[in-house]
Amino acid sequence: MSWNFALILFILLLVTGVIWGLDVAVWRRRRRQRVADVMAHYDAIAAGPAEVVAQERERALEEARHVPWWIEYGVSFFPVILFVFVLRSFVVEPFRIPSGSMLPTLQSGDLILVKKYSYGMRLPVLDRKVIETGQPARGDVIVFRYPVEPEVDYIKRVVGLPGDEVAYLDKRLFVNGQEIKHERADEYFEPDRMLYTTRYQEHLGDVDHSILLDERNYQALGPITNFPFRDQCEYARNGVRCKVPEGHYFVMGDNRDNSQDSRYWGFVPDQNIVGKAFFIWMNFSDLGRIGRFD
Repeated sequence: MSWNFALILFILLLVTGVIWGLDVAVWRRRRRQRVADVMAHYDAIAAGPAEVVAQERERALEEARHVPWWIEYGVSFFPVILFVFVLRSFVVEPFRIPSGSMLPTLQSGDLILVKKYSYGMRLPVLDRKVIETGQPARGDVIVFRYPVEPEVDYIKRVVGLPGDEVAYLDKRLFVNGQEIKHERADEYFEPDRMLYTTRYQEHLGDVDHSILLDERNYQALGPITNFPFRDQCEYARNGVRCKVPEGHYFVMGDNRDNSQDSRYWGFVPDQNIVGKAFFIWMNFSDLGRIGRFD
C-alpha cells in the first residue's frame, strides 16, 4: 500500500472523524455542563460589586466554553475532508496530462476529470471493486495505474477488449482481423516537439477521434519489460500482434509514433483502471481547450 494522496486523505478523514464524533458525543456535552455549573455558581453569589462579579462570571464562562485548537480544527475540517473524499473516491477525480502521448486529443498541461463510477464502484485505498457498473468500451479514454510502475498514473485509449486479437502492422491497426480505417485530415503542429505531423480521423468502436501518424518513418516495436502474458504477443520487424487475455485491455496513445503503450509494456489489468476521462476543466495556456472530448 503506497503512501499516496488517497491514503493520506483517508487518514485525515479518520482522525478528524474521530475528533468530530467524540466532540458530538462527549466533549460538547461536558462543555455545556461546565457552562451550566459556572452560571449556577455565579447566580448564587450575592456578595460583591455587581460589575466585578459580572466580569469574573464572563471570564469563567469563556474558560468553560473554551475549545482546544485541535478539536476546533478537527471539527471544522471533517465535513470538508468527507466531501472531498467521497467526491474523489466515487464520483470524479482530477488529473493532469504530463506528456503529448495523447495528442491531438489531449495536450500536455490539460487538467482533466475522470469518472470514477464508469466501470464499477471501488473501495477507497483498498481499491477493491464492490459494485459492477460497466466495462471499458473500445475507444474509451481511460486513466489507469501503469502496470510496470503502479504508483504512476497513465492515460491511453482502449483499443482491444478481453479476448480480442490486436495487431499493429506497418503502422496500421487491426482488431480481430479487421483494419481500423483512418482518413487523412490535415497537418498538426506538435507543441512538445515543435514540428508538424499528419493528423488522421479514426473510427474505433463507437468513437470518431483524431490520431497523429507519420506513415513515412519506420517505427521499431519491442517489449521494454517481460510483462505478464508476454507469450500472448508476437513481435516482428513490421509490428506486433497480441491476443488480449481475460480481465485485461490493450491500450494505445493517439500520438501513435510517440506513445509508450501496450505495444511496448503489455496489457492493463482491470483492477488497475481508475476511471473514464471525459472532460478538460482547465488548461492555463489555452482556455479554449476547456470542454468534453472523445
